[in-house]
Amino acid sequence: MDEQLFIADRTVLDGATDLMTRFGSDAAFEAAQRADSSRDRGNVVHFCRWRQVERLIVLLDGGFSVGSLH
Repeated sequence: MDEQLFIADRTVLDGATDLMTRFGSDAAFEAAQRADSSRDRGNVVHFCRWRQVERLIVLLDGGFSVGSLH
């Protein structure tokens, strides 16, 4: 993954942790569904937050290092 992940605030980390605990390997899919639902309701703030949660889950579940290694 070449892109850098922006984490807006603690709620993104809490959301990712909660979904990973509750849904395991389906956590990213659940975050994507929540983002789609928020978009369908016209809630752009929650849409963006759930997309950030989804990206963080994929990054954490990827099993690889990101960024520079020293």
